[in-house]
Amino acid sequence: MSKKFPTLSDKQQLEQGSILAPRFDANGLLTAIVQDHSSDEILMLAHMNEEALQKTIKSKQSHFWSRSRQELWLKGETSGNILHVKEILTDCDQDAILLKVRLEGTGACHTGVRSCFYRKVDDQDGQASLSMIKD
Repeated sequence: MSKKFPTLSDKQQLEQGSILAPRFDANGLLTAIVQDHSSDEILMLAHMNEEALQKTIKSKQSHFWSRSRQELWLKGETSGNILHVKEILTDCDQDAILLKVRLEGTGACHTGVRSCFYRKVDDQDGQASLSMIKD
């Protein structure tokens, strides 16, 4: 896929302008936060390369870059848990994306639960531990 996003050096244009110019990191990735569009629940965090972002914008289906497999993937392609994109937001300096989605299926997490954020960090006498969040 050809490069379609411009690079902006003007901070004012980057932060206040109307041009989408995502700032991919040294590995060519952008952080993508996925949030339920109706409940605002955070469902997952993933990464996008330029192709994943282009495909997501065009198809309104969530595409990501797998750092472990080093390949592009369409969320829900094998699990059936599809993330239909309702809105895409970028942060102030365009180095992160927020996808507001409608989840079709049982959960966004590969473990089978709705959200990847299903455990909380507790402090037990100075020792950090994890506990499950109850529904």
